[in-house]
Amino acid sequence: MTNLTFPHENGDPKEMGEDVLFLDRRKEGRTQAFLGVDFSGFSPNNLAQRVAEVGSARRAFVYLCTPNVDHLVRLDREPDLQELYVSAWANVNDSRILETLADFSGLSLPACPGSDLTQALFETYIDPSEPVVVIGGTQLAIETVRAHYGLTDLRWHAPPFGLRTKPEAIAEAAEFVAANPARFTFICVGAPQQEILAKKIYDQGKAIGIGLCVGASIDFLSGSRKRAPKWMQQARVEWLFRLLDEPQKLWRRYLVEGPKIFTIWLAWRKQR
Repeated sequence: MTNLTFPHENGDPKEMGEDVLFLDRRKEGRTQAFLGVDFSGFSPNNLAQRVAEVGSARRAFVYLCTPNVDHLVRLDREPDLQELYVSAWANVNDSRILETLADFSGLSLPACPGSDLTQALFETYIDPSEPVVVIGGTQLAIETVRAHYGLTDLRWHAPPFGLRTKPEAIAEAAEFVAANPARFTFICVGAPQQEILAKKIYDQGKAIGIGLCVGASIDFLSGSRKRAPKWMQQARVEWLFRLLDEPQKLWRRYLVEGPKIFTIWLAWRKQR
């Protein structure tokens, strides 16, 4: 397990100085604008290490988004959500379909799945005795992850469903994160709720560490939900596996909303 130092373990974010408070994501490698989002130039091989370094610096809270096809289709429909991605420390591509469309556009946009990032952090960078915050997920998933990794200080908050339309619940979750300082806060309440919450925490300026908007990654990590076999991931048909596994929940996302990404991409190419 990799141990990283906490230079501001007990620091107040507001007293750390401007150089510590703000991270310019343009310094995190080349960014690429694609379908309305500036994606950071991370690869799957260096993302987890850089996230761990940022979390360990104990700076004022920043957050990472993992946009996929669903995010970008919604963003096209609701452009007001743009600010959620603009304010993020980094946006990394969570979709092999987007990776393919970027390839066709002459861009390099390697897929960095949030589930892979989450697994790498728990397996390599998180010490079992350090505080870890999780927002969302089920009690079964939380207890499974706690037991599997021997975590002694996992702090869990379960917001209600419909979080986007419940500002009191968003405020309560944001206060929970501020009151439970940790290197890593896993925000697993689905898009765009998780990005809205992350932006709220960021704007308040009371929390530290890094927030990771990683959807169902804790469920995948616990085994309560299944990931596609590696060969399906590599063949870029993970979406098909998930559709067959949860048809009632996901049919509309993958069969009705998802295909709109091709129209969005064609319009983007024409405008470009």
